[in-house]
Amino acid sequence: MPLDFKRKAYAQMLEWKRTLAGRYALLVEGARRVGKTHLVREFAAREYESCLFIDFSGQNQLVRDSKKAFTEERDVQGTLERLQTLHRVSLVPGRSCVVFDEVQRFPVAREAIKRLVEYGKYHYIETGSLLGIKENVKDIVVPSEEHRMKLHPLDFEEFLWALGAERTADAIRERFAEKKPMGWLHADTVKLARQYLVVGGMPQSVEAYCLGEDRRLEASEAAKREILSLYESDIGKFAGGYAPKVRAIFRHVPSALNTREKKFHLADLGRNARMRRYENAFLWLSDSMVANVAYNSTDPGVGLEMNLDDSLFKCYLLDTGLLLTQAMAGERDADGRLLRGVLYDKLGVNEGMFFENYVAQALTARGHDLLFYSRSSPRVEVDFLFRSGIKTCPIEVKSSGYRVHASLDWLAANRKKGLGTKYVVCPGDFETDGGVTYLPFYMAHCL
Repeated sequence: MPLDFKRKAYAQMLEWKRTLAGRYALLVEGARRVGKTHLVREFAAREYESCLFIDFSGQNQLVRDSKKAFTEERDVQGTLERLQTLHRVSLVPGRSCVVFDEVQRFPVAREAIKRLVEYGKYHYIETGSLLGIKENVKDIVVPSEEHRMKLHPLDFEEFLWALGAERTADAIRERFAEKKPMGWLHADTVKLARQYLVVGGMPQSVEAYCLGEDRRLEASEAAKREILSLYESDIGKFAGGYAPKVRAIFRHVPSALNTREKKFHLADLGRNARMRRYENAFLWLSDSMVANVAYNSTDPGVGLEMNLDDSLFKCYLLDTGLLLTQAMAGERDADGRLLRGVLYDKLGVNEGMFFENYVAQALTARGHDLLFYSRSSPRVEVDFLFRSGIKTCPIEVKSSGYRVHASLDWLAANRKKGLGTKYVVCPGDFETDGGVTYLPFYMAHCL
């Protein structure tokens, strides 16, 4: 990848190296094309004197010979010496690392992590898709010596870094901490955030956008379509008997989010659709990290996860840029007019679905569980709940008319105990009024 994106996960990797690397391997999990391999290569090159890198997705003779080192050698020392000879790499105790890329393709190497870590001398990093890592364990003993880290698409702050807009990124952080409006910076920041809505945070899409002439959206769009095609292919290859159901849900996400409630109605997937038949398909999408699934918490108190209604849920795509492309799947846009129409808010599309997916993506990247609050009598719909300390913070997402928030007001009046800051995420500038914090949507990654 020609561009070296600054990723927040790099700091987490440094912390692992400083405090845990002697006792745990680092397992970097994530959906396909979120940049796992590139990040690990960059980290290994910068932070170690030498690195032994094995890509288990490869089909060449070197990979086949590397696999034999695990199955034919009797001890760890013999395995490591054989691998160094094959890859022509000299490992230095205390200053080298071994990387198993796409480790789910060769579970034997993952099982060997326990012995490798116990042997010491070097640090170990694994990468893989979360789904494959969970599935390919039936014939191995899963090592407990793994420290897991999830990698998501670039958030808006990382997108700003990629664009060279570090000062804007810093201003957003400062204003959020100070609880002050962006002022004259607001309009320009909204424009940048709308670029992110269209381009998204998949590294391949961001790279295509940044390297294109005058940042042409068409290059980014082509990259996103290729990624969506790859995900469709993966569903067919790895979802097994769930493939038709997974594919139906995956394709239906934009239309589900385009409804007023934005919740999934199984009847839209088929006349005989039932939750019992589809729940594993939703879990497949969640485990593959292709989708972010939100569940209804029936009590917005402290124990959010103890009061889940598993039958009521929302499904978001892992990346808002991909959602836009998925929503436009049937449209021909050779000259990019539709994309620019969305970018400049000239088409009158339902932006609420993109804003909500944007917030879901930001909260997921921050490590928050996706929860919402819904009840039928009286009708109350609060888009997200997240914990801040011992308090529960409710969020309503509004793309327009954000001064009206009846559900948030009802929650504040009837569930006062345990509630923290009440947020309305909206296109407007930062403001606190009547006990509600109006948060510009481009600050969602700060929550």
